[in-house]
Amino acid sequence: MTPESTVPASDRPVALVTGGRTGLGLAIARRFAADGCSLVLASRSPDHLAHGAESLRSSGAEILTVPTDVRDPAQVGALLEQVRERFGRLDILVNNAAGNFVAASETMSPNAWRAVVGIVLDGTYYCCRASFPLLRVSPRAAIVNIVASYAWLAGPGTAHSAAAKAGVVSLTRTLAVEWAPHRIRVNAVAPGPVRTEGTDRQLWRSEALTEAVRAGIPLGRFGTPEEIASAVSFLAGREATYITGEVLTVDGGQWLGHGVMDLLAHAEGRGQP
Repeated sequence: MTPESTVPASDRPVALVTGGRTGLGLAIARRFAADGCSLVLASRSPDHLAHGAESLRSSGAEILTVPTDVRDPAQVGALLEQVRERFGRLDILVNNAAGNFVAASETMSPNAWRAVVGIVLDGTYYCCRASFPLLRVSPRAAIVNIVASYAWLAGPGTAHSAAAKAGVVSLTRTLAVEWAPHRIRVNAVAPGPVRTEGTDRQLWRSEALTEAVRAGIPLGRFGTPEEIASAVSFLAGREATYITGEVLTVDGGQWLGHGVMDLLAHAEGRGQP
């Protein structure tokens, strides 16, 4: 996408990013602001939303923040109603809201399973469905879903997230075909290992673990949130108008070798990579 700072605010594309308060979501929102978009940030925590909006204030983008639990279709519907009232349009939807933690499948509670599948798979569907009326009248409608390579690789310790992400991959391809007649493009980005506050807390919990994961990446390093945001911007932008139903993996080649969750399992002694 190209900057559109000279375009009147009412004519600027509107991008909705779920889970847009910190980390990867905030990097994606920052990139869309640089691309000249107005922004809608949705997250469960009003405090986190306020922090995200404050960090984006210097971008000059118009920002709407809406506390939303994407697992609740009524809240998602209310979110889109606020988007319609504030901007009268929606051009880009990024389904980035996620939940994840490491747990052996045999010990995972039904509530733990439901929480992650509800955010990742149900939430993505609810947001896509609620956004459809606005996207179908946009001249540049695009959906980008955030998945992960363990959607098609093994994900030991993350059965809930892996299953949900796999569902989102299938949903991405299905909607790409169903909604092509409405000129809505639907793609996905599969980030590889990225260092953020959330991943450091939930996944990369020791230096030994971090090094084991890094060693399995052919390019020899973790990615940055900005690199993932660039891929999202590309798929949502004017240079990708003939791309739909695609999953763009941005992981330094990591998926070509060991899956990241295989490495996690090996490093923690739960199995062999």
